Amino acid sequence: MRTNLLVVILYLCFLQFSYSQESDGVVAFALPIRNSLTFNRQLINPTFSFVREQHKFISFSNKREWVQFNDAPTSYFASYSGRFTENIGAGVTAFQQDYGVLTTFGGVLNFAYNVRLNRDSNLTFGLNTAAYSSGVNQSKVVTNFDDPSLQNVPSNLMLTVNPGINYGNTFIDLGVSVNNLVLYNVETSSQVKEDNLQGIQVHAMYTGYMASRGFFDEAKFSGLIRSEFREDTTILAGLAMVTIPSGIWAQVGYNSLYGASGGIGLNITKTIALEYNYERAIGELSNFGPSHELTLAYRFENKERYYYSGDDEVAGLISTTKKRRPKSRNRSTSRVANTNTKPAEVTTVTDVDTQKIEADKAAKLKQQNEQEEAAKLAQLQKEQEAKEQAETQAKLKAEQEAKAKEIAAKRAELEAQQKAKAAAERQARLQQEQEAKALAEAEQRAKAVAAEKAEQERIAQAAEKEALLKAQQKATADSLAQIAKAEQLKAEQDLMANPKNELGKTMNSLVKTVEESNEVQADLLAQFNQVINVKDQDLKELKEENDLSEQGITIAPRPFKSITAENNALNALKTDLDNIIATRSDDIKKLEELYEDMTESDTLTNGLVLLQYKNKIKRLISEQASAIETRAQLESRLESIKVATEYERRRRIKRAAYKNEDDRYAQDRAALNYILNNTPRSNTQLTEDDLDFGNERRKNIAIMKNVNSVDNGYYLILAVHNSVDKRDDFIKKVVATGDKQIDFFYDVSTSKYYIFKRRTNSIDEANAIKQIDKDKPYNARLSIVKIEN
Repeated sequence: MRTNLLVVILYLCFLQFSYSQESDGVVAFALPIRNSLTFNRQLINPTFSFVREQHKFISFSNKREWVQFNDAPTSYFASYSGRFTENIGAGVTAFQQDYGVLTTFGGVLNFAYNVRLNRDSNLTFGLNTAAYSSGVNQSKVVTNFDDPSLQNVPSNLMLTVNPGINYGNTFIDLGVSVNNLVLYNVETSSQVKEDNLQGIQVHAMYTGYMASRGFFDEAKFSGLIRSEFREDTTILAGLAMVTIPSGIWAQVGYNSLYGASGGIGLNITKTIALEYNYERAIGELSNFGPSHELTLAYRFENKERYYYSGDDEVAGLISTTKKRRPKSRNRSTSRVANTNTKPAEVTTVTDVDTQKIEADKAAKLKQQNEQEEAAKLAQLQKEQEAKEQAETQAKLKAEQEAKAKEIAAKRAELEAQQKAKAAAERQARLQQEQEAKALAEAEQRAKAVAAEKAEQERIAQAAEKEALLKAQQKATADSLAQIAKAEQLKAEQDLMANPKNELGKTMNSLVKTVEESNEVQADLLAQFNQVINVKDQDLKELKEENDLSEQGITIAPRPFKSITAENNALNALKTDLDNIIATRSDDIKKLEELYEDMTESDTLTNGLVLLQYKNKIKRLISEQASAIETRAQLESRLESIKVATEYERRRRIKRAAYKNEDDRYAQDRAALNYILNNTPRSNTQLTEDDLDFGNERRKNIAIMKNVNSVDNGYYLILAVHNSVDKRDDFIKKVVATGDKQIDFFYDVSTSKYYIFKRRTNSIDEANAIKQIDKDKPYNARLSIVKIEN
């Protein structure tokens, strides 16, 4: 059961390779980025490179999923994204995903453009365009024998488009995006029509800040709820994150497909950040083990503050900013120097009065200036004292307010404790009252039951006496009634077995048909169950072979079984079963309609007959419902076995045998030389019927590329075989005729051996040789192949 659960999850959810088409190797686009609201957000929704973002990042991420399994899925991401202007966000991401021997690598281009509707409303448009290639990583294949299915798995170059839109206001964001709106296969130049991962994703996100004191003051809270609607499933997810201003954040999430997750991140410095996320399936899926995601990022310092992004200050555990000394205020006031000095003049006795007047004026002006200087200095000192006093009062007021808040908080805490204690006491008293009330009621009920029992015993004794008398009287009446009832029952049974009207006859015939079809239906269900048991046994044997192979134990391969024939037989059986269920259900419905007609008919009013028909129809409906349920359970079991078989088959592919091409070539050359040197000449006349020419070939010239160990040119092909034994048998018969001018090459892309007679450099020469010895039996189906390596 655990293995089946593992396969179901591997098939449905996380590993996008499970949605690849077996015929062409096409892989749908899906990246396991879902647990972080800090980095690689543009991969969750293409608008998130802009929405609530104010920085640009370079990030490197590694995610290892279900690490307890060998070759667990591993993903690597390198990204440069974020907000570049007031209305533009963008990003570019390179990624690689490894799933055992399968690998996918590519890139994602992101662009988001915002339209500001008003001050608090924004409409953002986003687009993710991805290009990626997927295929088999040959370096990881470890095998013991050939499996051409691996060689036929192609590599595909895919293009996909994921658009999105988001509306946001002060706190809320609402948005929708389309995953894999267009999936285009470049190799086949066609759009992929069936993409199980195509779906619509809607989200609602809240972003706000906490108003509190202490460690969580101004902490940012972000909550995201997402729903993804695919054709065959719906995925619900939620993610919540708290970011502390000191540079630490934590987040938890849940996804209905992948389980629960939790993570923590920190800013080592203002520019370097580290984040770790842990994810684990829950419930019955817990056997898958955990997934780990680690991200290292560099944050570019942003000198601008954008709207619609939050004005968060980025802090780091290690500060790289040098502290500056506060500048001291110069409280001194410079005096204004009197520069209106005149050059010394030669005075005479007649100018003495005049000089005295000038000296008095100068002294008076000097005194006035000194008084003004003193007044200004006093005013400045007064203002400074007033400012210092105001600061002291403000500090005192702040301390008083803080103390008042602390007292209020303690008072509130005390009141809460008192209320809790009072509530607990009330609850205890109420519980005691209820228990006392219940005890009293139980005692009253016991007394009432005892009184009622005594009364019943008295009544029973009186009734027993009366019943004895009535029983004697009734015995005679019953005997007569039984005789009459037996006669009536015989008449009713005869009426039901041999109805007198067409309605009754039709109903009897249809009942017989439904009873007979039940045996056919039961037999088909048994066959269906037997087929499922066979497939389940095949699965167990395949799993045992894979498990032993992983332990280095090699066992003999299982006998070949035609899966196509087996599936065709299974589909035919399911068709027959569905047909008999549908036919029998229709017949039962017709029986119900006939019963309704019969109850309304005046020609058959016997109540017992109607009751028997009613009970029989009820039983048939119950049997049919049980058969339909059994069919559904068998189908569900078959689907689980198919998924598990596909997983085990992929395990086998990973270890599929790959012979080294050089070894194969050496063995082929050795086999040819042995035949040429050890095959005796035969005197028996060889005919065309004696030869097996193998696969049918086209009459026109076929062109083959990438054929190892042979030169370019035109080859005259005698026969084409998949089997080494048939190849050697054909060559031996040709060599036995005396013609040793024969060779062959192996084509990896088709896993076939091409036996040829000659190689030429021109088509004319090839056609000329084709006419030589055309009457030879081994030249009967000669064709030309051109090799272009």
